Amino acid sequence: MTEQQALSYGHQDHSFQAAGGLSGIKKLVNEFYDYMDQEEFANSIREMHPKDLTVTRDKLTLFLTSWLGGPKLLQQKYGPISIPRVHMPFPINESHKHIWLNCMKMAIADQGYNAEFSEYLLTQLKVPANRITTVCAYHFEERS
Repeated sequence: MTEQQALSYGHQDHSFQAAGGLSGIKKLVNEFYDYMDQEEFANSIREMHPKDLTVTRDKLTLFLTSWLGGPKLLQQKYGPISIPRVHMPFPINESHKHIWLNCMKMAIADQGYNAEFSEYLLTQLKVPANRITTVCAYHFEERS
């Protein structure tokens, strides 16, 4: 990744635009959940989701839209939301995190993003994934 590209991602709406805007993010999310449905290794995390993924796809699309610097559509539609807190009821562990990231990595590879943005996006997605895993582990440890 060049220094200029590294500086542009994460500023203003540059990441949102690099992801293809709302339609590009929607495509990424749909392919991500398609992998989750198709890949046997993803069964453990797919089972944590509702059978009908319509709302789930919408929420992830809107989360990524605002998270990548686009419009704050998640907050407008669903109100304020804490991503780690939403996941607390689920026993998400390191294995689940890696499965989730692997499905996302495959979906990112299908998007035709340049290599620098693909690497940047996957690296950045590890931040909320790590936070969710930490919060869930702590929550389930407290309940034991």
